[in-house]
Order: sequence, then C-alpha cells, then structure tokens
Amino acid sequence: MPDPLREQWVIPARLVVIKVGTNVLADSRGQIDRERMQSLADQIERLHRSGRRVVLVSSGAIGAGVGLLGLPQRPGELPQLQACAAVGQSRLMQLYQECFAPHGRAVAQILLTAGDFEHRVRYLNVRNTIHALFEYGALPIINENDTVSVAEIKFGDNDHLAALVTNLLRAPLLVLLTNVDGLYSDDPRLNPDASLLPTVEKIDSRILALAASTRSSLGTGGMRSKLKAAQLVTAAGEAVVIANGRWDHVLDRLFAAEPLGTLFLPHGEDLPAWKRWLGFTVRPKGTLHIDAGAQRALLEQRKSLLPVGVVRIDGNFTKGDLVAICGPEGQEIARGLSNYSAAEAQRIRGLTSTQIRERFGQLPYAEIVHRDNLVIIG
Repeated sequence: MPDPLREQWVIPARLVVIKVGTNVLADSRGQIDRERMQSLADQIERLHRSGRRVVLVSSGAIGAGVGLLGLPQRPGELPQLQACAAVGQSRLMQLYQECFAPHGRAVAQILLTAGDFEHRVRYLNVRNTIHALFEYGALPIINENDTVSVAEIKFGDNDHLAALVTNLLRAPLLVLLTNVDGLYSDDPRLNPDASLLPTVEKIDSRILALAASTRSSLGTGGMRSKLKAAQLVTAAGEAVVIANGRWDHVLDRLFAAEPLGTLFLPHGEDLPAWKRWLGFTVRPKGTLHIDAGAQRALLEQRKSLLPVGVVRIDGNFTKGDLVAICGPEGQEIARGLSNYSAAEAQRIRGLTSTQIRERFGQLPYAEIVHRDNLVIIG
C-alpha cells in the first residue's frame, strides 16, 4: 500500500540524485556485481522515461580496482588507494556504459574534488555542465576524483558528495542506496528488538546517536555519514531516503511510494542557490562563539550578529571569509560572511556599538555578520 508521506515527497520529485554505495555494487568477493548494476541501470532508465532527470553519484572505483588488481583486500595507504581508483574508475564507467547501452542512454563521467565546490566559479561550472548533460539526455555519473584527492581536498565519503550535489542542483530528493534497510532504533546486529524507523522529521542529536560508528567492508561511509549527508539536504528544504540498494526493484518500489527504508523530511527553508553554497558547501575559515542573547536574535528574531554577542573567536580569517557561528552549548547554528578579520573582530567582541566608537573612534560595520550574508543551519 502506498505511503502518504512518500506520495507527497518522493513521487513528485522530477530531479533526483541517487547515490550508490560500493557494497551495493560489489558481491561478497569485492567484485562488481554485473547483474545488480544492470538492474539499477534499468530502474534509472525507467525514472528517465517517467519524465525525471537523474544524477548518479557512484562509488565503486576503488573496489573495482581492488578486484582488477587481484588484491586480497582494500589497501590502507593513500597512494595504493589512489592507484586502485585509477585502475578501477575506467572499468566502472565501462560497465555503466554497457548497462545503459541497450537503452540508448549516453553516460557522462564527472570526477570532482572538494575544491570544485568551494571555488565559486568552478562550482557554477559543475552545475552548468550537469544541466547541459540533461539537455542532451545523458546521465551524469559523479564520483570523487580519488586519484588526486588528499586529506585537504577530500569530501570524506560519497554520501557527503551526494549531499553537495543535491544542494548544488536544488534537487528535491536524494536517495542513498546502501547495504542496510534504513535507520534503526538501535543496532539490529546487537538488539533483535530494534525497529526500522520509517520516517524522521528532523535529524537532531538523538537521531545522530542512533548511528553506529561503523564502516562498510569496501566503502568509506557508515550510517553516521549518511545521517550527516541527510542533515545537509533536509536543512536546505529537500527530502532524503536511505534504503537497501540490494532489494529487488528498489527504485521502482520507492517511486511507487512503497514504505521502504527511512524517509527524512525537509525541515529547513527552501534556500536560494547562493545561500546553499554559502551555508552547506564552503568550509568556514573560523568560528564565532556567541551568547544566548545573540543566539535568540539570530534564530528567533532573524537579526544580524552584532559584536556585543560574540564571546570567543577561533581561527585566522580575513574580511569576507566564511565563518561558523556556534551557540552557547558549542553547536553550530549558522554560517556567514564576516565583515571583519579575526584580529579586528577580536578587538571589538563583547562591546556595544557605543563602546566601540568611544574606544576606537569609529565603527566601520555595526554587524560582524549581516543578516543578508548569513544562513541558519542548526
């Protein structure tokens, strides 16, 4: 029987980002499961034929490389992982081309690093390229450029990458296909009474605590990484589904509104594209810690951040850099562009506008972060 919430949030989505994890594509030996890949390709093609546009974020390059190189297990060192990715990425794309060829669907490879999202021009170029591929009827297949990524420019996992792509395109739905059925009330491996949560209204600290700190045997993520990705997307006003990609016809059933997996409902306002980039893509250069009064002004009264509400400053940032804003309990509640450098902000923090003028003779900006350049993310 169709689920009313999935009828509301899944079926109407005309632009969908689908992330496929390594353990969905691989068999028990770590080799790519060609039959399962073909099934997923057939289902994605049916989504295309229903009038939807699809972006596929696919893991599996390193896993494919491990298999092709005959390695007994996934390496642990970065150069070896990059070598596996270099060998496996071409094989992965070859398999996708073979799977979509019977449908006459062209596939396009897009390899990205975190720097492509943080640099505004490159960010816009990625979006323009994807939209051009849509016009040609091609399927964009996105993966992290593992062969060149290092710690400073890595996304961390493809769950995070999929969330960034979803916000980049303002796609109303992100589907994370993994090797578990969804989010459980407890670890089902340890607690036989654990139950699957069909719907989550908001991802808070209680929900994050449900995620076991585990990683899959071939992939890099776990349930916690998927929840963090879902948090990024739902806070920007879109929905997320986490479901088992090994189920037969999983996409067909999801888009028939069957109550599969866990549906995470949007809880943030629908943000314009540039605010999504500001709030959920660029990494902050510093942190402003504020008091309870300033937090209320930001969250409840929708005001700017004034110097008087700042109690501590971390990091070394310049005027115009992105900074994180954390509340009294240390949680990040907002991000915005600073009107002052870290050194300048340090001099005026905790002071009223009158005190600043008396002490320094001038007040270039009344706000450390103006409301127009601020995004609430908590």
